Amino acid sequence: MSNPVNLRRRRLLGTTIASIGVLDLGLAELAHAQPAPSANGGTLLAGQANPFGTLQQIDAGVLNIGYADLGPKNGPVMILLHGWPYDIYSYAEVAPALAAAGYRVLVPYLRGYGTTRIRSADTPRNGQQAALAADIIAFMDALKIKQAHFGGYDWGARTADIIAALWPERCKTLVSVSGYLIGSQEANRKPLPPAAEFAWWYQFYFTTERGAQGYAANCKEFNRLIWKLASPTWKFDDATYDRSAAAFDNPDHVAVVIHNYRWRLGLAQGESKYDALEQRLATAPGITVPTITMEGDANGAPHPEPSAYAKKFTGKYQHRNIGGGIGHNLPQEAPKAFVQAMLDVVHL
Repeated sequence: MSNPVNLRRRRLLGTTIASIGVLDLGLAELAHAQPAPSANGGTLLAGQANPFGTLQQIDAGVLNIGYADLGPKNGPVMILLHGWPYDIYSYAEVAPALAAAGYRVLVPYLRGYGTTRIRSADTPRNGQQAALAADIIAFMDALKIKQAHFGGYDWGARTADIIAALWPERCKTLVSVSGYLIGSQEANRKPLPPAAEFAWWYQFYFTTERGAQGYAANCKEFNRLIWKLASPTWKFDDATYDRSAAAFDNPDHVAVVIHNYRWRLGLAQGESKYDALEQRLATAPGITVPTITMEGDANGAPHPEPSAYAKKFTGKYQHRNIGGGIGHNLPQEAPKAFVQAMLDVVHL
């Protein structure tokens, strides 16, 4: 990566990311809401239809969030949350289909992605799980949305799980790829079997200064590798990857990702304002809202077995295994199955 922003990331990461304090990446000018630079956080590629139209921007808590807004404004709300290293285009086929079914579909960029910006240079570039969940609650508050149906995978599934567990009054139903992903620093202190530890190679890489600098210098190449490893049979083309990879040009992306994985292992501090939430999450709270969990048959990323989490869902519940070589990015690889789950869970 050769643009000036990324070079500056490399210089800053070498001196400040170990402590994960306030990473001042020259963002003071972004403290106020900015219009989305384009519908996909970058340049729409030739030959690709834009399923989202013009992105919206809204101040919500510490963020100015970029998001797609499809379907009737008075329809029941569905919020779809993406993971790492992906973006809102995981829902390029899912969101229009749900909108056509009469739902208002909101697909926000998480902090550190696309057109979402941390509004103040003084705000820590924090990737801990409670912060991401609080972001989405603030997003709902800003849009005056009391309740929504949630769907997600990877970071998005964890965020949706947390909202369902801690704010069930805000979550009508849940579709969660790979099931129950709520964790804690205490739980993560327990060593895993060697094969499982090996699957988390990138997490250990990110704990090192070499890893932080390597991710900053080679972000798009690194994330393409993750796509291939996490979905070994998915034959995505360059245009599909490049459309999503534009979201990684966010000036906070590297800092948020590195902090997320270091925080999980207790190697970086979170913010004290989230301590009470993390204490509740550390108890592995159950989820009572109607839920469908899903898993692809070719998920190459670390993920729990369905039998390990089924009892965490104490309300109406189904699990669906999706065949056909479906990997980690299930909504994009099997959009029809994901759409069907979102529609079915409403009537579970």
